[in-house]
Amino acid sequence: MATGQHVLWGTPHSLYTGKARSYLIKKQIPFAERTPGDPHFLGDIVPAIGHMVVPVLETAAGELVQDTSAIIDHLEARYPEPVLTPPGGVQRVVAAFLDAFGSNYLLPLAMHYRWSYRAEQELFLQAEFARAVPPGMPYEQRLMMAGAFMDRFSGFLPNLGVTPAVIPAMEASYLELLAVLEAHFRLHPYLLGGRPSLADFGLIAPLYAHLARDPVPARLMRTQAPNVARWTERMNNPAIADSDYADTSGTFPADDAIPESLEAVLQVAFAQWGPGLAADAAQFDRWLENLGDAPAGTLVSHDGQRQVHPHVGRVNYPWRGVTMERASQPHSLWHLARAQTLAKALPAAETAALAALLERTSGTAVMAIRTARAITRAENVLVLA
Repeated sequence: MATGQHVLWGTPHSLYTGKARSYLIKKQIPFAERTPGDPHFLGDIVPAIGHMVVPVLETAAGELVQDTSAIIDHLEARYPEPVLTPPGGVQRVVAAFLDAFGSNYLLPLAMHYRWSYRAEQELFLQAEFARAVPPGMPYEQRLMMAGAFMDRFSGFLPNLGVTPAVIPAMEASYLELLAVLEAHFRLHPYLLGGRPSLADFGLIAPLYAHLARDPVPARLMRTQAPNVARWTERMNNPAIADSDYADTSGTFPADDAIPESLEAVLQVAFAQWGPGLAADAAQFDRWLENLGDAPAGTLVSHDGQRQVHPHVGRVNYPWRGVTMERASQPHSLWHLARAQTLAKALPAAETAALAALLERTSGTAVMAIRTARAITRAENVLVLA
């Protein structure tokens, strides 16, 4: 097990490894990054976690922490400095919502740009996936194994809702999001102003490993949204303040304010994610009703199998002029609930300020989405609370 320093098990091309890595860098926590082809990972860590997944944090004390939210929670409790949690209650709710939005909603879009354009970036992807294969093998054999991994991951697209009928709407939605993010990052180095927060770590997950590194979407980002591309670089640099901007204080806004330009980002996020969240909640409640009086700890899964991102049936709903059809996403509901819990705990004045913000950004209905039973995580999977 790890001795003396933290180890982040993951790969450069992994969406969620990118989130954990960025947090560790900005938190200025020393760590080593190792790939899952290592015999220790395969022989010791995978059996302990219960399934093959990255990232996993192996702490200097030998603890294993899986899931980026769990990793950040674990380290935040142990490393108070530098402060990456906004001081204001409304700010914390906004950061938690954008964390959930980036970590969940943007996953299918990131996967689309990787796998729908596979032919245009095949050699790059082969080289990236080969990094997860034990390096003792001949390189050509590593590339062959990488190709098998790639076939498996590209096969996820239909369950994520990525089909020829919806791809034009998905790509239009991404350009819409890039436009408001580009406008924001022209003015501010991070989403909540001068310092990174959960909001940035949630969005860096898809916007770095897939959308800023894979050749096809990287070109799109750099030509359409250069300041977003610059932000992805900034999020992998330990410095907080950035001399690109006049204000180099490296602080969150005072008085629980959020940057005015962030409201446009929130409005796009609520509009794009809201219909899917509502469909996921309705399907979850249908699945729950069929379970009967299920005890706490019941696995959230349509087939009883442990999965990182399980589903509990399929959903279909109108979205941007098309019909979205995909597997349901309970993980999105679990992650949204983290922001909702923070919102529920706000004192009266902050509750009123949040309500006004949600009204301005058309987010009131989205933040009111609830399931009949709460979802929690236990032993690295989602279960009923």
